Amino acid sequence: MDKIIVIDTELNGRSGSIGSFLLPYAGGGILVDAGPGSTIESLTRALAVHGLEPGQVTDVLLTHIHLDHAGAAGWLARKGARIHVHPVGAPHLLNPEKLLASARRIYGDRMDELWGEFLPVPPGQLSEVRDGEEIRIGELTFTALHTPGHAEHHIAYLFDDACFCGDVGGVRRSGPFYVRLPFVPPETDLGKWHQSLERIRSTKPARVALTHFGIFADAPAHLTYALRMLEDVEAWLDKTMPDVPDVETLISRYIPWLHEIGRAEGLSDELLTAYDQASPANMGASGLLRYWQKVRRVD
Repeated sequence: MDKIIVIDTELNGRSGSIGSFLLPYAGGGILVDAGPGSTIESLTRALAVHGLEPGQVTDVLLTHIHLDHAGAAGWLARKGARIHVHPVGAPHLLNPEKLLASARRIYGDRMDELWGEFLPVPPGQLSEVRDGEEIRIGELTFTALHTPGHAEHHIAYLFDDACFCGDVGGVRRSGPFYVRLPFVPPETDLGKWHQSLERIRSTKPARVALTHFGIFADAPAHLTYALRMLEDVEAWLDKTMPDVPDVETLISRYIPWLHEIGRAEGLSDELLTAYDQASPANMGASGLLRYWQKVRRVD
């Protein structure tokens, strides 16, 4: 079995928040997700621990282009890495202006502090990944699955007995068994998310590799839990949304509901805070409101 190394990018000095996965091979190193531009120093130190320099990373497989996953991709591309991405996400890596403007509306003055510089990827370093495509890099082979729900341009990668799930697989930390699903505007779609999880489950991985955060060797149980959470969220929305006038009201109801579930699963206040940092509940509420307005209300 090939070794998958979890790299902690240590966003804002916090461990266990955003990860990148390193797979050393005969030609250098492959990363699944690159982390944000603000954590390049942490990434460089972690690569050095495993005998690699950034210029020896030959390929980066992006699950999607959100800043916490793809922010360092342009920097790595300028060091020589080929960046693999969904065709819908590719134009935003070549010219990230719209992506950054959208993110700045969310993060405001904290944008640069949180995410650092997002450099464009040179056209010659970009590879668009088709659904079902096999990506062969040296002696390693990955299979790409288009898995919308969190974002239209999301990809999960199958490798050996593991699935790199990006954000469609949810957020999980060591400790009590609990999975939080990171709903974000503007593309959250619970129906597509459900189909994506079912598709991943049908491939029967033994492990899930989650950017937030780590590798868990109970993929069937994890995916079943995530699917149940989707159903619970949908039922909660059906009950809650008819008398919700604005996002502030939804946030005021969503956060206590999420925390109640977490406490029922045995999470301490400290762990709940860690989940809130990795997957902010207020952003989750905003994503769900957008889903309700764009998708459910249309239905």
